[in-house]
Amino acid sequence: MKALPFVYHGARCFHLDQKNHQAAVAAPVSRPAGRHTATLVPGDGVGPELMGGVREVFKAAGAPVDFEEMFISEVSPNTSADLDTVVESFRRNKVGLKGILTTPTTFKGGVLQTLNMKIRRELDLFANVVCVRSLPGFQTRHNNLDFIIIREQTEGEYSALEHESVPGVIECLKIVTEENSMRIAKFAFDYAMRHNRKKVTAVHKANIMKLGDGLFMRCCEEVSKLYPKIEFETMIIDNCCMQLVSNPYQFDVMVMPNLYGNIVDNLAAGLVGGAGVVPGESYSSSVAVFEQGARHAFAEAVGKDIANPTATLLTSCNMLRHMHLEHHARVIEDTVLKVVKGGKIRTKDMGGHSSTSDFISEVIYCLP
Repeated sequence: MKALPFVYHGARCFHLDQKNHQAAVAAPVSRPAGRHTATLVPGDGVGPELMGGVREVFKAAGAPVDFEEMFISEVSPNTSADLDTVVESFRRNKVGLKGILTTPTTFKGGVLQTLNMKIRRELDLFANVVCVRSLPGFQTRHNNLDFIIIREQTEGEYSALEHESVPGVIECLKIVTEENSMRIAKFAFDYAMRHNRKKVTAVHKANIMKLGDGLFMRCCEEVSKLYPKIEFETMIIDNCCMQLVSNPYQFDVMVMPNLYGNIVDNLAAGLVGGAGVVPGESYSSSVAVFEQGARHAFAEAVGKDIANPTATLLTSCNMLRHMHLEHHARVIEDTVLKVVKGGKIRTKDMGGHSSTSDFISEVIYCLP
């Protein structure tokens, strides 16, 4: 007689009949037992208001997540937590939800690295992923968009290596390494395979920066040979920006160095409704940090109750999925999209007149 399959759980083995075994394999682990802890960094600007909305929605939906909240800020240093404490929290919990941290545009001496750069480097958050998708029922110039932007975010122009060689002359170094270029290229192609994507576009400026961007492009080309079923193309960054606004449907998965990724993330967000609707996430080999895809703290809206919580809520749903809380992620995401599609409750940036609180309250009301 053929032995029945079994599931190992802790110190116990449970035998399953064939029917239950098939069901167990088919169904995702959507409601793991117990509660789960995630790091929460509210961010600057409207970040704390939006994170408050996430807390309310999670509570109403019964999402079993406890937040370890830590405020860190470069523009409010007197109330900021220590960087090492925040990094340790992310490492301990392995997952976190992060608001946008404002970076000052002026330099008053000291360290050139920003808090964002320090967090990414300490955690080695080398891959940033932004999912650009049109929201059902929300009309923009281009509709039915669905493409992915993958950005290397530990080096390039964000290397914080600047100095004044002689008065009035600044030298700024762009660092491109084979190791990190190969790593982000491999990540992009793996992502395409896992998500049934058909094409990867490597974006560069190798016609001008022949050594730096040339290295990045060659690494992408080399990795592409390992994935013969995925179409591969390269595109110069300035042409890419034009193509995005004229025919964005041609893109599937895009991979690019640091600065280009930051620019393209924001440009692409504008195609589907702006910074308030696009989720994002960053990965290292052991930590995942979820934050808005377009990084705007919206400081001028603080206390006005006008910020759009859609991107933050969708980002939090992606975090729940990453934590294998698929049921709660699906319920919240479906409800957010339902509210947007209904069109009655929309914030000003989406052409409506509703407040942040109105949107959060409507999502809670519509939860099943």
